[in-house]
Amino acid sequence: MPSRQGPGLANLPRGRARVIVGWNSARPPRPGYRLRVGLMGGSFNPAHEGHLHLSLEALRTLELDQVWWLVSPQNPLKPRSGMAPIEARVARAEAIATHPRIKVRRLEERLHTRYSADTLNRLSTWEGNKFVWLLGADNLIQMPHWRRWRTIFETCPIAVFARSDYFYDAVGGKVARSFASARIPESAAARLIDCAPPAWVYIMMRTHPASSTAIRGEIPAGAWWCHAASESS
Repeated sequence: MPSRQGPGLANLPRGRARVIVGWNSARPPRPGYRLRVGLMGGSFNPAHEGHLHLSLEALRTLELDQVWWLVSPQNPLKPRSGMAPIEARVARAEAIATHPRIKVRRLEERLHTRYSADTLNRLSTWEGNKFVWLLGADNLIQMPHWRRWRTIFETCPIAVFARSDYFYDAVGGKVARSFASARIPESAAARLIDCAPPAWVYIMMRTHPASSTAIRGEIPAGAWWCHAASESS
């Protein structure tokens, strides 16, 4: 099993005051404060309560100010067949993301990026925010199929969240082994976003049974996104 310690801890600031999250937009943070933002990329085809569950866990365990759902115009690893229009996927995501600190974004469309490595590279130059990439354990297993997946680890701290039946394949897989020395203890998760990459953490949590694949299998083709589109009009 990969080590739970590593050089990433050397980059953690000592004596850092605990961040108080949940600031009111009417009373913004002090001047110079950098928002702590978790990024969750995906097709959201469709968004569901599992995405919300993970996001709420990320806000709590990583002490984030916001989580952004980055709705991809088209996942390069998924077929176009059965992919709802982005307008419908965004509308559904906005209906599911009921927490005020979870924001639905179409950044990849705006940035004209297709791959996560390119999106993170563009966002890494933004000033004013600190970012951490949020992944489910199943995505950590699939990551070797992503373009320039090593670059992702070297660009942004990463938090991996437990999914049922994926623990051993995730922590013992190719990606986890490749960056074993950069893994920090779960007890230090709140300080992950302050680490210089590569740095990552595996977070155990109560898993949620919802999945986009299951929802698409239960609902007639096109039905959910037609409903989402009609609600947003």
